[in-house]
Amino acid sequence: MLFQSGRGLDESKGFRGRALRRLRARACYNLRVSNRADLVAVLGRTALLGSLSEPELRSLAMRTVRKSYAAGEWLFTEGEPCTGLHIVSSGRVRIFKTSVGGREQVLAVEGPGSTVAELPVFDGGAYPASVVAVEDTEVAFISRRDFQAFCLEHPEVALKVLAVVGARLRGLVAIIEELSFTTIRQRLASMLVKLAQTEGKKTARGVEFRLPASHQEIANQLGTVRELISRNLMRLAAEGLVEVDAREVVVKDLAGLAAILESGS
Repeated sequence: MLFQSGRGLDESKGFRGRALRRLRARACYNLRVSNRADLVAVLGRTALLGSLSEPELRSLAMRTVRKSYAAGEWLFTEGEPCTGLHIVSSGRVRIFKTSVGGREQVLAVEGPGSTVAELPVFDGGAYPASVVAVEDTEVAFISRRDFQAFCLEHPEVALKVLAVVGARLRGLVAIIEELSFTTIRQRLASMLVKLAQTEGKKTARGVEFRLPASHQEIANQLGTVRELISRNLMRLAAEGLVEVDAREVVVKDLAGLAAILESGS
């Protein structure tokens, strides 16, 4: 009887163990399914892949992995071999070039739904710029080989890649024109006018908004140094066009600020 009882206990333990293993396996499966569904949604929100059908997106999601980056963490650096396509699912990333002297020129700040490094995925070259997370960011990553294979199966995606690359080229031409033909004062005035129009709130004092970045980061975007950004903000304040308190800005004279873009003064 004692032997029988002990065997029953062992069998009970074995049953419980198998049940627990099945529960864990089911939980892992459900998690994978949930993650895959999330990836399908992420892929469907991008300009490149938004026209694909649900089965096509699910197929691509099977080749996609999630990557998480803390604020300030690098996704990749200029000159590294291209490993694949990055799609921002949450957070923001900064794309920039760095001079030999260490100065940065920001090319773009991208948020959810944006793709990064489309061109080197196809031309076989290295990453042409560096990318760093501006805040905690999650990325959907598709290897270069997998994305190329998918584009061979779906030529319309390759055509959309060309459209995105073309838009980036136009953006780079605009940056070159701005750096070549405008003053720092004009560039700063242009940024303030855009922020007032898109982010500003009209109050009795004027149009209020908060600068989205530090003076150093703004300098990196406008192709200059932090001291000149601070000096030009002080000059605009002295002229009565704006009030500045750290990153809080009140545009007192929007028309006057816009006129700087034409005058160059």
